[in-house]
Parts: sequence; structure tokens; C-alpha cells
Amino acid sequence: MNNKEFIAGVKSIAKEKNISENVIFEGMEQALITAYKKNFNSKTNVKVTIDRETGEIKVVSYLVVVKDYSVLNEDGTSPVDYDLGAEVLLSEIKDEHPNAKVGDVIETEVTPHDFGRVAAGTAKQVLMQKIREAEKLSVVDEFADKQDELMVGMLAMEDARNYYVDLGRTRGILPKNEMIPGEEVKMGSSIKVYITKVEAGPKGPVILVSRKHYGFIRRLLESEIPEFADGTIELYSVAREPGVRSKVAVFSNNEKVDPIGACIGEGGSRIASINKELNGEKIDLILYDPDISKFIANALAPAKNVTVNIISEEDKESLAIVNDENLPLAIGKKGSNVILASRLTKYKINVKTLTQINEEGNESDLSEK
Repeated sequence: MNNKEFIAGVKSIAKEKNISENVIFEGMEQALITAYKKNFNSKTNVKVTIDRETGEIKVVSYLVVVKDYSVLNEDGTSPVDYDLGAEVLLSEIKDEHPNAKVGDVIETEVTPHDFGRVAAGTAKQVLMQKIREAEKLSVVDEFADKQDELMVGMLAMEDARNYYVDLGRTRGILPKNEMIPGEEVKMGSSIKVYITKVEAGPKGPVILVSRKHYGFIRRLLESEIPEFADGTIELYSVAREPGVRSKVAVFSNNEKVDPIGACIGEGGSRIASINKELNGEKIDLILYDPDISKFIANALAPAKNVTVNIISEEDKESLAIVNDENLPLAIGKKGSNVILASRLTKYKINVKTLTQINEEGNESDLSEK
């Protein structure tokens, strides 16, 4: 391959793989420095330049002019293992370079006559390396735009800890503890996943995905319900106990559109398809209200007739008062309902019945007497 073919090849590969020509040339120049020192047993400081137009390769040595060597033995000579390739004594070059002074850099072309052979092999290695690096970065760039989004992939393989999902140009890592509890999957089947993390790893792109992340429900609702896409309704917050129950707060930007009804769909068709994707996980659709007291009351559904007092806005603490029959509903099994409501509203919620409050008041009165 002659120089013109070499340059044309670099330009073609750079364009095809979307790699900067400069990145390729600079990588080659650095690799050729190492190759020169190895193949020609040189300790001299050198730089290699590749003419971007002609493809001509030059090897230039450069030495810093010094009055005395930086490191000397006791007898005034330089140590055997000291790299003299970085410096040259002013006294040694005065005849050849009469105008030289301490601190100058003396450059001399030292390109070997058969350096083209070394360059050809090195160029091929560097090209392959740069192509691999560029492809890895390209995948990372592509998937960086998909972080916090849903993707549909195919279950390709599994090991003890993870499933691996074919996402096209790469595979996503789906940890088994990021699956919805209780769901079963088959290799080769399609699966929806939520992209949680995208980064460049030492062996290539690392794409982490999940199905139990609260963002999975957010994006699932937004993708399945057209009113989210056109901005008619919006999702305010999500609280999730994966595989069991989620609470989703929504509101409408159009007073004629009921946000909860839009999510449920005619005959419950929309919410049913979402429940199916979530392996039967129940979804409580909650009407968001900018009045935090009303929002907390709504969030405690299925409990009804809830009165909420804000104890401290600064500490985000509230008291929810319910009648006796609604107490179990407000608290939920093992406290699950009030916990999810608290996560949804970002408020601590203390639930009590009016009977409990009256009893506490009577006890307080008695203690004061």
C-alpha cells in the first residue's frame, strides 16, 4: 500500500465508522514512537509525524541542550541506567550547532529507510483498536439518550445473578433482583425494560436495566396512554412496592378530561394491559392536588372521608384522621398503604381515628388533674 492509498483508507474508515481522522492519526503517531524505540533499540526522545495529505512519515529526535547532565555518579559520569536520550551537553554540539544555548531543543530527522514496514503493521493495529473504541463509544452515546426510557428487547441468556437482554447493538444487564417479584420469563421472549444506567466499562458499554424501578411504571403509563404523550394529562409522582401495589398521582391540564378515567380506559382496558405487563401488580390512581392536605387524603385511598391536618410544613409531617371502619384501609396490610402514600406525597403521615384522638385527649386531661 502506497502513501496515497494509506491516506485514502484512513479517510474512508473514519467516515464509515464516524471516527475523527485526527484521532486515528494521533493514535498511529503515538504507536509508531513505541514501535520505533522497540524495533530500532533507541532510547532517544522522538516524535513521529504523519503528513495528513501525502501520508509521509517522519521520525524526529529531539534533545534538550544542558550544561551538565541532570543525574551524575560521584565520579562525574552519568549512571548506566540513566536515559541520556533526553539531553545533550552544550559542549558536545557547539561545533555542529554554534548558535545553540542551554534550554534549546535540537531536532534531527532519524527516519529509518525501512520504517515503512514497521509503520504498515502498526497502522493496521491502531486502526482496529480505534475502530473498536469508537464503536464502544458510539453505543454508549446512543444509549445515553435512552437512559430513563423504556426499551423492548429479547431475553438472550442468563447466569446465576443476571438476565441479558438483546437491545440491538448491545446487551442490557437485567439483575434478577430487578425483576418484578414472582414473574417468570423464557429465553428468546420479548421483554420491556427500563434503562437505569449507561456507562463505558473497560470491556465495553455497560447498560443496566430494570423492571422493578418506579420509573418503569412511569414510562409504561406514558407509553400506553395517549393523553400523556400530548400533554393533556401529566404524571406527578409514583410510589411502588414491586409486584404488589403502586400508587400513581396524576393531574389534568384540561378540565374536560378526567385524568384517572383516561388512565383506566373504556371498560378498564388501558389499566388492564398495564396490570398484565406488571404481572398483576395493582395500581392505585390518585388525583394530585396542589393543596397538600387534599393530596394526602387522596393518597390514602381506598380509605374514604379522610381529614388531614398539616403538623409541620418544614418537617413535612401530617396527621390523617379517619373513622374506625376506614382505619385498616388507610393503614393497609403491614402498613403498606400509608407507607406508599407517604412516599407518593413526600410527607410523614400519622393515621389516627377520632376515637383514638378523643381517648388521648381524655388521658391528657386526667394526667393534668
